[in-house]
Amino acid sequence: MLSGCAALQQLDEAASSLTDYITGGEDNIEPPNELTNYEPEITIELLWTAQTGVGFDEQDVKLVPALAYGKIITADREGLVEARDAANGKLLWSIEKEKPISSGPGIGETTVILGTSDAEVIALNTDTGEELWTAKVSSEVLSVPKIDQGIVIVRTTDGRQIALDETTGKELWVYIKSVPTLSIRGSGTPLIVDDTVISGFANGKLIALRLKDGKLVWETSIAIPRGRSEVERLVDLDVDPIESDGVIFIASYQGGVSAVLALDGDVLWRNEDISSYSGLSNDWKYLYLTDTESDVWQLDQRNGAGLWSQKELHQRRLTAPVAYDEYVVVGDLEGYVHWVSTSDGRQLGRIQITDEPIQTQPIVVDQIVYIYAQDGTIAALKAKPI
Repeated sequence: MLSGCAALQQLDEAASSLTDYITGGEDNIEPPNELTNYEPEITIELLWTAQTGVGFDEQDVKLVPALAYGKIITADREGLVEARDAANGKLLWSIEKEKPISSGPGIGETTVILGTSDAEVIALNTDTGEELWTAKVSSEVLSVPKIDQGIVIVRTTDGRQIALDETTGKELWVYIKSVPTLSIRGSGTPLIVDDTVISGFANGKLIALRLKDGKLVWETSIAIPRGRSEVERLVDLDVDPIESDGVIFIASYQGGVSAVLALDGDVLWRNEDISSYSGLSNDWKYLYLTDTESDVWQLDQRNGAGLWSQKELHQRRLTAPVAYDEYVVVGDLEGYVHWVSTSDGRQLGRIQITDEPIQTQPIVVDQIVYIYAQDGTIAALKAKPI
């Protein structure tokens, strides 16, 4: 009994240390950098803004805006789902599900897919918001649903990856992977390349499954646990993988950044010096990511070498970056949106859209940057040189 109690105490202390580190608790002694004045090189136009319910409601969930067919669709924690015209923010439809939405929405050809903390997957009609079906799954859904070829892929907190029929919600297959005792809350959004579903797991493995039946195609170790304590040995592929020209790029918490062949899972390179749980972006030549200390990096896609890092926004709890044209865009803990240069990482301009944190990676469509903040504020922004 004493041994068991000691183990539980160690696990509790490890979880507390991890939470403090990620959320800025007592173990994270560095305060966020104060914003400094500089000469802006761009002007930022606020095209429109709107309030979409309570947003995250101060909870750790994965709510993101989804853009398709000229619409931007959002969901808040209390079950409010809204579709707006992406060009002007005009409300097209709104529906109250009165469900604790925990992830999504994802958009298919005709459906909007949401996950809940009540272990449900909900499908709505893209044009009207009308409910099409609800499917029960094994536990809370904390990854954004992915839809391709009429199949919905969701991931649950108990380590299951589940495929559902987009039309009916019928379960097609399930893949189960054990969850480590200690991991970061959440799951990366699956990536579908051709007929393969690629996902990172909390044990540091990157796994490819056949979309049609869930059969294992390949499995690769990306992050290898090191150290003696539970926190030191924690690795987690909580970042959404991205793909470019047949190569998968994935970042991990305490496991570095890696490039993997989509065909067979062969690792092309690793950069073990960077830890991240936020996310990646890319352009035709480079990768961009935010590390655990909120420094933004540019990496060479060919070998993972770091080319520059932006440290003036250190510890400001930046979102994953998004790159477009000559810009990299991130949001921060005080509702600011920052533009930095792809050439050297220097700050080009910023705008504050709310005084609440922005946690969701910005989305860029047709050079318009869409931001969704924790308090439910949504904004469309456009930058141009002065």
